[in-house]
Amino acid sequence: MRMRRKPWARPELDASQVYIKNPHDYWGKWQTAFEKEQPLVVELGCGKGSFIAKKAFIHPEKNFIAFDIKSEVLAIAKRNIEARYGTENCPNVRITAFDIERINLVISPADEVDEIYINFCNPWPKPKHKKRRLTYPKQLNAYKSFLKKDGRVFFKTDDDELFEESLEYFDRCGFEIEFITRDMQSNPLPENIITEHEKMFMDEGIKIKGLIAKNDGAKPRLDKIFYKDGFVTPEGETESE
Repeated sequence: MRMRRKPWARPELDASQVYIKNPHDYWGKWQTAFEKEQPLVVELGCGKGSFIAKKAFIHPEKNFIAFDIKSEVLAIAKRNIEARYGTENCPNVRITAFDIERINLVISPADEVDEIYINFCNPWPKPKHKKRRLTYPKQLNAYKSFLKKDGRVFFKTDDDELFEESLEYFDRCGFEIEFITRDMQSNPLPENIITEHEKMFMDEGIKIKGLIAKNDGAKPRLDKIFYKDGFVTPEGETESE
């Protein structure tokens, strides 16, 4: 997402209770970022925060962490969250800026995440860029390190190729597909919250795809196909593509 630099963004975020300035400090202890310990939910690529604002507000019994890489977009997310709550005190939601490709540096197995949401991530259609996808096996294996056994990944996209190839990624990483839809309007995900992107695509007549994948709890399955895709071997050496 390209966005003009906003000089007010960083100071406003730094002064906010909702924003986590140094996510590394919470590795293995994310529950301490909230007022009380509750099931932990993560959104990867929250954008302007319309999804996480509503989701966290209607589920006060859960704690939510939303990641995005740009402080400018997170500043808008912060405002949207506070607007939804009607106050600056939003006890069960936190946002932070970090590169999701390195998510294991800020979330550890001890954090025990219950749910992960990935909404309309970059499809990276060029073959040489596909490994950057948030649903690519390398990333799914990273999530499995902190996602509880039977924890779930909720995924939505407008991109047909990304969706079909992601189904293969989830299968290869040992996830069980519990729910699948290729037309969110006629068969929506349970408790579907329509995001800004979702409404835009639907207005253009584009069908929204979605799934829920359950973590089987097994260690990542590393095989020759994974190595060919650039996976890290059990000995810690990265295979070339």
